[in-house]
Amino acid sequence: MIHAKHNNQTPTSSPLGKKTPLALMIALSFSAAAVASDDTNTTSADATSADATMTVHGRALSLYRAEETSLATKTPTAIDDTPQSIQVLPRQLIEDQAARQITDLYRSMSGVSQYNYSYVTFRGFRQDHVLYDGVRGDPFEGLSIPQLFNIERVEVLKGPAAAVMGSGEPGGTINYTTKKPTYATKRHVAVTGGNQDFTSAQVELSGSANADQLQRYRLGIYQDHENPYRKNTDTRNRIIDLGYEWDAGADTTIGLQYINVTQHIGGGRIRGIPTDDDGNFLADASWNANDASDYHDLEAQVYQVRVNHNINDWLSGDVTLRYFENEDTQKYHESRSLKDTNGDGINDTVTREYRDQLRTNKAGSVTANLVAQLEQHTLLFGADYYRLDNEFNYHRAKRKNGVSDRSLTHPDYTPDDVTSYNLSLAKHTDSREERYGAYLQDQWQITDAWNVLSGIRLDGYRDKVVDLKKETQEQYTGTGFSYRVGSTYKINTQFHPYAVIATGFVPQSAASQASDNGGPFDPEESLMYETGVRTYLFDNRVNMNVALYHITKENVLQTDPNDSDKQVAYGKVRSQGIEVDILADLTENWVANLSYAYNDTLVKQGYGKFSNRTAGKRFANAPHNQLGLWTRYHFPAIDSSIGFGADYVSEQLTQAAQKVKPFTVYDMSWQTLWHDWKFQLNVKNLFDKSYAVSGFTEATGSFVGERRRVYLQADYSF
Repeated sequence: MIHAKHNNQTPTSSPLGKKTPLALMIALSFSAAAVASDDTNTTSADATSADATMTVHGRALSLYRAEETSLATKTPTAIDDTPQSIQVLPRQLIEDQAARQITDLYRSMSGVSQYNYSYVTFRGFRQDHVLYDGVRGDPFEGLSIPQLFNIERVEVLKGPAAAVMGSGEPGGTINYTTKKPTYATKRHVAVTGGNQDFTSAQVELSGSANADQLQRYRLGIYQDHENPYRKNTDTRNRIIDLGYEWDAGADTTIGLQYINVTQHIGGGRIRGIPTDDDGNFLADASWNANDASDYHDLEAQVYQVRVNHNINDWLSGDVTLRYFENEDTQKYHESRSLKDTNGDGINDTVTREYRDQLRTNKAGSVTANLVAQLEQHTLLFGADYYRLDNEFNYHRAKRKNGVSDRSLTHPDYTPDDVTSYNLSLAKHTDSREERYGAYLQDQWQITDAWNVLSGIRLDGYRDKVVDLKKETQEQYTGTGFSYRVGSTYKINTQFHPYAVIATGFVPQSAASQASDNGGPFDPEESLMYETGVRTYLFDNRVNMNVALYHITKENVLQTDPNDSDKQVAYGKVRSQGIEVDILADLTENWVANLSYAYNDTLVKQGYGKFSNRTAGKRFANAPHNQLGLWTRYHFPAIDSSIGFGADYVSEQLTQAAQKVKPFTVYDMSWQTLWHDWKFQLNVKNLFDKSYAVSGFTEATGSFVGERRRVYLQADYSF
């Protein structure tokens, strides 16, 4: 039942690459330790409070590092006691980098790079599995990119965590922690303007709803609009976020949340720009296969209820119910093949097809946990259930049905008359996927220095796909077992090593299982070995986390290189590498945040009759080297700060084994406080570099990175 096909190339031998920007940034990052050791003027940990954005009095750890998270264990656990690599990107970092959507933050996640749209390459594997507040239910389900307006922090757990979370990718999990009502009154409004006709406005109100503060509220509204540099494109986002919390007694808290998301992407779904085999664009960076009438629209509603209850002084529990529904409409032109019209040996035209697609998703989940504190043991008992109903209606017109070609060198953007196309029904399916499981976990504090974590989980799935076009029905069921065993040990205050063994189990999506998609496919299964050390050096001014990992994953789905409407499963893929994350106080007012990752992902067992040709080849869009840097200097006398960032990604290969060139882009920012105002200027892609972030098929090409962006924001708190 295992089918795989791959045509990528062998990796380079150098784990660090030869590009000058990478070498310069590595040198800069490791100079942090030397500067910190020379600076004897240490500061106390009286840094900014969580809601201040500019008044900084030292300590990178208080600016950009969280002390604990519940993501990895589902219990509040110190990161130092978590035997698995984890990063937390707080609101301060999100605001400093003027990050509007998750793609703006990948530089600060070691081992994570952009694949396409909402998909990322995570430790070498393509995935889009995310959580919100620790549970399933992504309102951007599909191809829309998550926005960050109502996100308090982004948590990144590396490696599989199926032992508590259920089906999840072995590369890791991104969790979005949404903003919640606050006891203290917080009110602010902000407006932003920028190039490419960017404008945005937002208002956030939060505080107690009554005098005894037993009830709290939150109201957040965000709206933006822009006309990006790609031809025929415009973008609008609107987010409405409402929250309410009620302390229903000394031991019970009830939280309610409603989120409404509206997203319009004109001229999309935008694919890439075709390249030659060396990664050179065959068209201008503004080229687009879409007509001006093409668009991608998303409408989503999210409802969430969470109840926390302390049963007694050693037993507590929580229940979370989450429901979302979205409607994803896509009408766009897709590049299907390349042509050389003048016989010079260079492709200069793409043939296109028109796609009219409607995806309707309705999903609900319930998650319940019971936590017992028994002397040295913290026991977790839990269960969850998730159901996703999806209807997919897909009409298509090809070149023979009236769709025009588009030149790469001299494009004519006169739109086709879509009403003249002879559209045919390509696919109409109604699917349901159900995921359910139960888990048990023990956190054993053997001594003050030694902690052991162990957990097991049993999963089940039921999938049904009804093909309304062919009038057929397919069903799939199965079970899986996962485990995780790890340990942390504090040698002293400076060195905290850890090690973990974990497995992953991911049933294929119901839509992927369908026979006309190439299925059915066996569930993905993975095994990871990871070891690392967390260090606190130079009087706690340098925090460095180092992780080494080895992951094997079976039954990995990829787009069929010969048919983009289908998928194939690679028999086995191996990923291994090293990640280094550094937070450092270079001086009392100068901090730096650096993330570096080296990854080597290879196909170990290929696809069917092509197995011998694909085994031993590099996996698509899995760069060997990534380096992200963010540094900030604060000027106390004028209550201002300046920031500088850099993002380096080494060479990649597309799914068609074409090169994606390495790139380095730089950012800068300025922040200043004046009374109750905050003013912020951000310049992204400082030198207006033209580059590709990843690649797809030969016809659709490589996905283009953003050109220079300039944002100026005024934020007033009252």
